[in-house]
Amino acid sequence: MSSGAQLSERRSRFDPAVAGTEEACGHPDGVRATARIRATYNGRVTTLPQLRSDGPFHLRRMRTSGKAARVGIIGAMSAPLGGDRLALDITAEDRAELDVTTAAATLALRGPTTAPATYDVRLTAGEHAHLRWLPQPLISAADSNLQQTYTVSLAATSRLLLREEQILGRANEKPGHLVSRIRVEHAGRPLLDQHTAYGDPAPGWDGPAVLDGHRAVGQLLVVEPEMDVRRAPILLREATKDGCAVLAPLAGGPALLATAVAPTSSALRELLDEALRHALGE
Repeated sequence: MSSGAQLSERRSRFDPAVAGTEEACGHPDGVRATARIRATYNGRVTTLPQLRSDGPFHLRRMRTSGKAARVGIIGAMSAPLGGDRLALDITAEDRAELDVTTAAATLALRGPTTAPATYDVRLTAGEHAHLRWLPQPLISAADSNLQQTYTVSLAATSRLLLREEQILGRANEKPGHLVSRIRVEHAGRPLLDQHTAYGDPAPGWDGPAVLDGHRAVGQLLVVEPEMDVRRAPILLREATKDGCAVLAPLAGGPALLATAVAPTSSALRELLDEALRHALGE
């Protein structure tokens, strides 16, 4: 199907004039959609009493072993485009163990408007729950404009593994404008509040103090109540053309945060995997 035909089909499914509801759109040329995942523990295994797909999100149960539940998110249409308002609401209730991933990279495109798209991921983990959010990379294509937020709420005894990977531009193209914010609360207290911006008109994003010419950037957050975080920051690799990463403890919680930059997606994944091994003491 051509891109024009895809866009026409996309709008016909979510345009208020066609769908008959103003709630379908957050912008005349955009989509408003929220998908929800809720995991509970029944005393033996984790079940999924709520698995609600919406808009571009198609949620699918995946095979797993042990007591964990696993969900894959499949893109049912091109998204996010300019003007879209997209959200994922993911909850692991007390003692539940939930893994969530995406089937492919998320591609941010300009679409029919220059208005920014928003992509909000809300993660909640109850007491003794274990939540792993491990999506494929987000690609910021030329002329796109995306504001992405992570809002994470953790109980005192919950565990979290969160990986964020961003690729700035496809092959031989400039990136769009990408703004990302991560806000994490642990046991009702702030643990992390970080704001980044890449691509024009953000100032200095490609300079030696930020990306230094690299086009892949990512983070890995590990929250583990029983983890020993009394350690100094670790520089995993010296700053080279192959990228570098640092692993550091966060004040106020049993948590470690790795930040990495690299020239390619594969190099970035290697750095974050290395950071995870260090964090877990492997």
